[in-house]
Amino acid sequence: MFDYIVVGSGFAGSVIAERIANVLNKKVLVIEKRNHIGGNCYDYKNKDGIIIHKYGPHLFHTDYKEAFDYLSNFTDWRIYHHKVLAFIDGKKVPVPFNLNSLYEVFPESLASRIEKKMLERYPYNSRVSILELRKKNDEDLKFLADYVYEKVFVNYTAKQWGLKPEEIDPEVTARVPILIGRDDRYFNDKYQAVPVEGYHKIFERMLFHPNIKLLLNTDYKEVMQLDLDSRKIYFLGQEFRGKVIFTGMIDELFGYRFGQLPYRSLDLKFETLEMEYFQETAVVNYPNDYNFTRITEFKHIHPVDVEKTIILKEYPKAYRAGRDIPYYPMFTKESRELYLKYREFAENFKNLILVGRLAEYKYYDMDDIVKRALEVFEERI
Repeated sequence: MFDYIVVGSGFAGSVIAERIANVLNKKVLVIEKRNHIGGNCYDYKNKDGIIIHKYGPHLFHTDYKEAFDYLSNFTDWRIYHHKVLAFIDGKKVPVPFNLNSLYEVFPESLASRIEKKMLERYPYNSRVSILELRKKNDEDLKFLADYVYEKVFVNYTAKQWGLKPEEIDPEVTARVPILIGRDDRYFNDKYQAVPVEGYHKIFERMLFHPNIKLLLNTDYKEVMQLDLDSRKIYFLGQEFRGKVIFTGMIDELFGYRFGQLPYRSLDLKFETLEMEYFQETAVVNYPNDYNFTRITEFKHIHPVDVEKTIILKEYPKAYRAGRDIPYYPMFTKESRELYLKYREFAENFKNLILVGRLAEYKYYDMDDIVKRALEVFEERI
């Protein structure tokens, strides 16, 4: 019946399924555990006309022309430049930390002195890491680096990953940037936009195709089995000789043979407020206050003229297998070694292709995964 089986309907699975259906003109079955397509990028319009990102904010930004051009086949875009504020000592300041932020938090005399010193050493609009500033033999620059580390970065990261500040890898903190300029945009990619009708419409246009059969509300284990000894894949009790593209959790696929890979999850709390807007920008980070990391207000992303607004508070938490959504891989030396065991084992299955954040145990942005899926299709399918 099918030449290919794709497990998961996020960007990784949907891009590959669409290419198989349209370019190869082959039959493909897409198996999706949830009751909707789109994975964590799924969004919907509520009764007030507000587009809500069910699994947290997704902002498309890329320097990959091929990824932007490809997705443009399935949507029109609205130019959108994402801005983020951080609530620091009672003030909301732009992040990444820049010259505007400098004048928000420090007295003008100190801010002006630090600005002058940075512009003497670095090009305007360049990004300088905290580690770089700490190396300078200048007390003001070291003070700035320590301030950004303590006030903007370390507590937010501790909440996000469930770590104590002292447990955070110094190599990670070293990469925290300070922007020597006044560009308040969170991203500086060439293409920054959101789909006019939301992400869900992109997935509909990709997957609603005569060559694609969608199986929603279905755990792949209900219809597909892997024989870990013979290295064969079975579909509805029969050996499946076509290719299987798997985008789910690699450790689950192999029955946790080598142990569970660690992830972080989120509790997402939505609130409807009887006001036009709640905050100044789409996202405000709370690095040092409250248990949540940030508040998103969706009307800033998809403007609509209604006297209500929806906000989302994100509470990071430990992932519990079978109960939570695995949002983020936990990158440690041990988890990397464990993943490599699974990847090596997967290579024994000749008709299995692993693609995506969970299958490859790698953090992908949306544009990264679109580009990756297009490459996998060209190289392996």
